[in-house]
Amino acid sequence: MLSPSTASSAAAASGVLYLHGFNSAGASPKARLIKAACAELGLPCETPDLSSQAADALRLAESLLPRLGPSPMLMGSSMGGFLATVLAERHELPAVLVNPAVRPARLVDTMLGESFVNAYTGERFVVEQGHRDQIAEMTPEVVTPGRYLLLLVTEDETLDSADAFAAYRGAKAILHPGGEHGFNALADYLPAVFAHGGHALAPGRVAPVPAE
Repeated sequence: MLSPSTASSAAAASGVLYLHGFNSAGASPKARLIKAACAELGLPCETPDLSSQAADALRLAESLLPRLGPSPMLMGSSMGGFLATVLAERHELPAVLVNPAVRPARLVDTMLGESFVNAYTGERFVVEQGHRDQIAEMTPEVVTPGRYLLLLVTEDETLDSADAFAAYRGAKAILHPGGEHGFNALADYLPAVFAHGGHALAPGRVAPVPAE
């Protein structure tokens, strides 16, 4: 387990790109919490609304990196953690992953044909084979463990944290006892999150953001 005071040895992040999870949005509680923390530190932050189409989501996320300075840090939750991994490997950037989706093409296989409505954006979509194919095509063959900090829970009702430990073997990790896939305790771990990006944020400096 990583101490919240343990900082990454990399140069301090010049900004943060937060990528939300499946069927969520840039106005989610975790996204707003990260924005508030970045404002406290004076860091630019982007929390875009991502398309349900992984290729479109990745293109948008990648296009925002230049706005965040020369050395941004990535952060992603669930499916956003997968997209953050793709960008981290492509651009050699540090990343914080919250209950990340590991080999998500397998997860999409179980959702084929299901219909969804995004409560934030109103987007309506059906999970189709094309979703799976896009994700499979962009999945990195290997990851570089030293880039990552994992935030995982012991009782994730959606994903198995053991998969993340195995896929990112050697990465720094924090295991929160109990919890849920949404990682509602994120505010407590903000000092560790930003330490991974080379910044010091005092505990309790940013209050939890209530769900709307």
